[in-house]
Amino acid sequence: MMRRLWLIFAQAVTIATGILFIVAVLRPAWLHGARPAAPDRDPAPAVSYADAVARATPSVVNIFTTRKADALSSSPALPLDPELERWFRDAPGSDRPRTTASLGSGVVMRADGHVITNFHVVEAAEAIEVAFSDGREAPAKLVGADPESDLAVLKVDLTGLRALHMADAMQLRIGDVVLAMGNPFGVGLTSTMGIVSAVGRNRLGINIYENFIQTDAAINPGSSGGALINAAGELVGINTAIYSETGGSLGIGFAIPAQAAYEIVEQIVETGHVTRGWLGIEPQDLTDDTPDGAGLRHDEGVIIASVLRRGPAARAGLRVGDIVLSIGDKRVHDSIGLLNQIAPLAPGSKVVLGVLRDGKKIKATVTVGKRPATQTGSR
Repeated sequence: MMRRLWLIFAQAVTIATGILFIVAVLRPAWLHGARPAAPDRDPAPAVSYADAVARATPSVVNIFTTRKADALSSSPALPLDPELERWFRDAPGSDRPRTTASLGSGVVMRADGHVITNFHVVEAAEAIEVAFSDGREAPAKLVGADPESDLAVLKVDLTGLRALHMADAMQLRIGDVVLAMGNPFGVGLTSTMGIVSAVGRNRLGINIYENFIQTDAAINPGSSGGALINAAGELVGINTAIYSETGGSLGIGFAIPAQAAYEIVEQIVETGHVTRGWLGIEPQDLTDDTPDGAGLRHDEGVIIASVLRRGPAARAGLRVGDIVLSIGDKRVHDSIGLLNQIAPLAPGSKVVLGVLRDGKKIKATVTVGKRPATQTGSR
């Protein structure tokens, strides 16, 4: 009997030892209420704009220019010290021409070698060099420029170039992701990301004709003339200017819409310059003090401040003090809007202006003239 009890006791000890081993060492998941492990899954793909940048990179170029500089103006001390200035002017070799180098960016707009950039990048340049992402470099000639929109067209004699595809301007929305590509501070091709902060920006005092895309994508010195692209790698604008109190990016940059830039490129390539409609008047926005305003709001017309003698408006009988209310069937809201409405009109075409004169509304038919502009020839 004792032997049987001893065997039962030994078996119980063995079973208990096994249970303790399982709990202490193997620690099965069911003891902790844990759920079975989920099957392996692929991680969510990271957001990347690498494809967009790769698509645009071959079409974004670096531009290097050299120009003559006045040795006197290059010395910051001279304006502060008249005696030093006089000594510098009389010093041997003071009249020797000096050169300065500057840099910027550009975009291949046509596969035949036409590159668009900002006019201020190549203004007064004696020599222009264009460098491509594939390592090629080539001298460029200035085909023509439009200082009033700050655009210029260059031509390089290279083959195998890729023009950057232009996005549909109507699909650009505030909040869209955009990337600014260029050569800031000469460090090399650089991409920065932001969003479209606003569209249709004007009255900035940058150009005569302004219709900017505003973005917080970093645009810095050297990025001027580069590409503003969307998330698909399509061109939406030409980087042009920044608002900055320090010279660096503060998150307020401006780009010329690609469609407007392309239209200017086409005119320059065909004729060497840009043709715009012109009335020969100086428009001025309405204010509370505007005489004969007849209670008009600030956005209900533009007053004529001066009329060019024998200009289109003068020949049509328009006078100083007349208030232009409409051009054709479109209302005029301000002086910037008037300029933008007249510019696309073909010289020689006729347009009917709605005018308020001495409190009475009249119609005036004007034969549109050609706006005089600064001409820049090929070199």
